[in-house]
Amino acid sequence: MKEQFVTYIRNLQDTITSALEDLDGKTTFQEDLWQRKEGGGGRTRVIENGAVFEKGGVNISEVHGKLPETMQQYFGVKDADFFACGLSLVLHPVNPMVPTVHANWRYFEMYNAEGTVVDQWFGGGQDLTPYYLFEEDAEHFHRICKTACDKHNASFYREYKQKCDAYFYNAHRNEGRGIGGLFFDYCKVSEEMTMQDWYNFVTEVGDSFLEAYLPIAEKRKDLPFSEAQRTWQEIRRGRYVEFNLVHDKGTLFGLKTNGRIESILMSLPPKVQWAYNHQPLPGSAEEQLVTVLQQPRDWVN
Repeated sequence: MKEQFVTYIRNLQDTITSALEDLDGKTTFQEDLWQRKEGGGGRTRVIENGAVFEKGGVNISEVHGKLPETMQQYFGVKDADFFACGLSLVLHPVNPMVPTVHANWRYFEMYNAEGTVVDQWFGGGQDLTPYYLFEEDAEHFHRICKTACDKHNASFYREYKQKCDAYFYNAHRNEGRGIGGLFFDYCKVSEEMTMQDWYNFVTEVGDSFLEAYLPIAEKRKDLPFSEAQRTWQEIRRGRYVEFNLVHDKGTLFGLKTNGRIESILMSLPPKVQWAYNHQPLPGSAEEQLVTVLQQPRDWVN
């Protein structure tokens, strides 16, 4: 399974970066190959200062070795080895009318002292973080997510949409990071699903990413915007940073397993503001966004 999924994420990285370069039209991804001294490595691709994308990354990693003590405590195991691989991407657009997007698809194995697989699971998802709310964009993104889910289980979209709303939530701000999408984790063998079934589902979602995001970016990338709207984008980016550094489990795992710091923090935008006690004007488009973030919405029905 791990060889199968590693091949998939390598190919998916090529597909996604090529499509994003075509959309941007000004710049291309720079690539870094890196090695982790404890075992494994990755291929980081970053785009910066483009016509559409101010900063973005589409990274893959394959790491293995002894599970650090802190993570052993987290998983409730002793003397375990692990293998983890995945693709993670974040795109921060120039234009505040284009939403930031995040996606991640990953696979994990854990081994006992004899090297036998004792646990394995898939995880991942994709979610959208707009700065200005276009309801048709939110509906399109969620409709593509639901279509991918429905091909495998009619209950998946509702379940994983709710988990996304719950996970990507800044509890200290009482608001969501964005307008959600899908989030799933610890997808293991069950009476209904084999690991191959989970592989088929996760890759279905991964293959749907470009269809979910590119039409939105294409539609909004050339819209006019003001300096005040750019300031609002940078203030909202601050909330994005807060989530990634305070709550995100992927960031924690990378830091606890001696991951490559440049790849882990690739998700952070280049220009951010923290304005003291900033409040959007009543009745404004900015207030409309915050209102939606405080109460998750059903975008499909």
